[in-house]
Amino acid sequence: MSESNKPVKPQLIQPRTLKGFRDHLPETMIPREQLIQTAREVYRSFGFGPIDTPTLEYLEILTGKGSEETDRQLYKFQDHGGRDVGMRFDLTVPLARFVAQHINELGTPFKRYHIAPVWRGENTQRGRYREFMQCDFDTIGTLSVAADIETGLVINALLASIGFERFTIHINNRQVLNGLLDKLGLSDQATPVLRSLDKLAKIGEEKVIAEMVQAAGTSEEQARSVLAMAALEGSNEEILQQLRLIVAGNELGEAGVDRLEQILTGMLAGGVPAERIKLDVSIARGLDYYTGAIFETFLDDLPDIGSVCSGGRYDNLAELYTKRQLPGIGASLGLDRLLAAMEELGMISNVKTTAEVLVTYFDKNALGKYLEIAANLRAAGLNVEVYPDAKKLGQQLKYADARGFAYAIIAGEDELARDTLQIKNLTTGESTEHPIASAASALSDMINKANA
Repeated sequence: MSESNKPVKPQLIQPRTLKGFRDHLPETMIPREQLIQTAREVYRSFGFGPIDTPTLEYLEILTGKGSEETDRQLYKFQDHGGRDVGMRFDLTVPLARFVAQHINELGTPFKRYHIAPVWRGENTQRGRYREFMQCDFDTIGTLSVAADIETGLVINALLASIGFERFTIHINNRQVLNGLLDKLGLSDQATPVLRSLDKLAKIGEEKVIAEMVQAAGTSEEQARSVLAMAALEGSNEEILQQLRLIVAGNELGEAGVDRLEQILTGMLAGGVPAERIKLDVSIARGLDYYTGAIFETFLDDLPDIGSVCSGGRYDNLAELYTKRQLPGIGASLGLDRLLAAMEELGMISNVKTTAEVLVTYFDKNALGKYLEIAANLRAAGLNVEVYPDAKKLGQQLKYADARGFAYAIIAGEDELARDTLQIKNLTTGESTEHPIASAASALSDMINKANA
């Protein structure tokens, strides 16, 4: 073959990921899936049902529903049909469109959970990426305080089921904040004022005041009055008393304080420990669509990572899509941020396999028997992998150790002749011999004792 006829090798493309995006290896994907499964089980225990919506929405569905910042962060483009579309930046706005479109089939109250990725073109930070998973739950079609209380109960059950004991659910009510703004003559500037207030923990009091004066057009005195309420301290009961004095005479503010008291009382009645509930007037939630109760949840041992489960009441969001009143309330578990926190706190084990048991390929002439053993163990509900090559046992055990298997099955010619096998505990190094017929039962007992 002449040089000119030789096939041209394609130029190698550098394998890389976009900034703000990442691949998930098994050791990160396994705890991720476990967390999702826990969230799914908790949501279902409260009666929430699953839904899904498309990644792409008409651009008009998404714009103007969060804030100017989320509008800037939207991934948007024209599709092949020339339509203006965007990738969802959260799961709440698509939910509003969804219920407006399907409410006659769904009925009210409608309780849903939705676990799916969302996209925001924002600056990356610890535990935050441009593509991230949200685990939302919402109740649509009721104004009852019972739905507000249940939101707090679900948040508590979520964090406790994941394995946290030390966390605090911060609660506020936009009605209280709006009542104060009304008293101060700032109702028309409520949106920019609350957006500025939401940055208090990040940029500090003086910068928030400056932003309120510049962006919202408040006076410095008005801004300081808002921050004075946000700075209230004391027990939940003491803060409630102070709030009643601050908003006295304003109907909206007074209703907001009453609602807060009902939520706090209801969460205690629902079994949330008192030390996990904090009335926090400083939280405002930056998204424009919140109208009532708002929630943010912080880990006591890692508060600087930010809220790991946030949400609130949004009674007017669906009005852009339907004339029917469809109030809603819900919250979202920040999956990636929570996983980053769990990793820092040493709560994630380095496991690269979903199987507990590795069946070693010890005798090269007995592959069929090893496959039979594995099938019997799987039939008993165990996750089992068969090593594919008849390599030295040491190499196979090294493989098992690197991937985090809990047990290895070892059966050579002698064991198979006796219809037995060895179960090796890869944590302790201890090996015990069992009849093949009872191996599944013995392994199940070992695993149950280890997990007890």
